[in-house]
Amino acid sequence: MRIAKTPAAIQRLARIWKQDGVRIGFVPTMGYLHEGHASLIRVARRRVGTAGKVVVSIYVNPTQFAPNEDLSRYPRDLPRDLRMCRAEGVDAVFLPSDAVMYPGRDAGGYSTYVVEERLSLGMEGGSRPTHFRGVTTVVAKLFNAVLPDIAVFGAKDWQQAAVIRRMTADLNFPLRIEVAPTHREPDGLAMSSRNVYLNPEQRAQAVVLSRALRECRRRVARRRIPATELRNQVMAMVSACSAARLDYVEFFDPDTLEPVARVGKGSRMALAVFFGHTRLIDNGGL
Repeated sequence: MRIAKTPAAIQRLARIWKQDGVRIGFVPTMGYLHEGHASLIRVARRRVGTAGKVVVSIYVNPTQFAPNEDLSRYPRDLPRDLRMCRAEGVDAVFLPSDAVMYPGRDAGGYSTYVVEERLSLGMEGGSRPTHFRGVTTVVAKLFNAVLPDIAVFGAKDWQQAAVIRRMTADLNFPLRIEVAPTHREPDGLAMSSRNVYLNPEQRAQAVVLSRALRECRRRVARRRIPATELRNQVMAMVSACSAARLDYVEFFDPDTLEPVARVGKGSRMALAVFFGHTRLIDNGGL
């Protein structure tokens, strides 16, 4: 397994592979890898085949965190991450630093960002106004460095995947975006690196996210229901958990991300819930 620490280094490797006609699959991560990440790596491997190459990036991107968010304490365990990548047969890991990704940023010497102006406005974009500017910027830079033929993202971040797919199309990146199913714990909680923050009480109550998804899915299976009615039900479910505080719950069209007034089969639901200082998200088709 190769390790590259600069965009130029991973680009050189990618160009050598491409000269030989090798397809590249890419999984961008912020590290602290878990089984959900491993499932994305496996999808990338299946798509490029045994003759292809799989690249994983591990980079906690500062520009997608607001000043009051958890950048400094975001969980990190690089030795464990590298062991998982080796076990999954990853061909190269891209490990950039802030200095090579955003040269001169702290001194005002970096001033170029990528902004998607429609799909990024609601839900996560509403709660975290600068978040998607950081996401689209870093993903564009990663695509330019890794030169992938396919990039794999998880469905847990459905809005993020939609924003990246739009950016990829609008800016003519020559690659395909694939969205893989959310990987869950046995009790239904979506796997997330941030789950490690939860204390035992919070962890027990965190299943309210997936439970709310299942309940809404059950209710719309036979008829369309006003979004306000479902929203009130989810608010009540979260309020019943002493450690939980609802940030948002939205019902929307899975392609346009536009809110829907009446929710039925084919709609999608997303929610974000705080447990203390830890904010978890989930979503699913209804």
